Amino acid sequence: MTAPAPGPDPAEIAEIAGRLRLAIQHLLPVLRSRSAPGDLTPSRQAALAALAAHGPLRISELAARMGIALSTTSRMVDLLDSTGWIERHPDPQDQRASLVALSRTGRAVLEARRRETAARLAEQITLLTAEEQRALDAALPALEALSERATTYPGELPRGI
Repeated sequence: MTAPAPGPDPAEIAEIAGRLRLAIQHLLPVLRSRSAPGDLTPSRQAALAALAAHGPLRISELAARMGIALSTTSRMVDLLDSTGWIERHPDPQDQRASLVALSRTGRAVLEARRRETAARLAEQITLLTAEEQRALDAALPALEALSERATTYPGELPRGI
């Protein structure tokens, strides 16, 4: 039985990381919506995405998933509640606590943003050569694995890239 081929050395990994960071940084404007409601900021979108992915959560659980302070999350939840994008329900395990969940309106806003983002990315992908498109497709499993391991909340990019 043969050992797996060694991967890139640390210097090559650092080069890959730098190039990937730069590529993501340049793609961020494409990922940010131009036509979504002005009050759907990236952090609010991340909160909606976390609720869509993980169902009803306590505010403390949402804060932990997003990697932000509880007080910041609490203010965001108040704002999202006032827009009608989330709903609050009593926690069946602790009546003193509440759970927040994505509302139908919030789900519709999030899905519209995701469709728009996918369409804008698809438009950019059509500008690539066929070979570049195939290379991007081949790289997706590795990028998806990296995303699953690296994000504090699935489906969203870490802040500060």
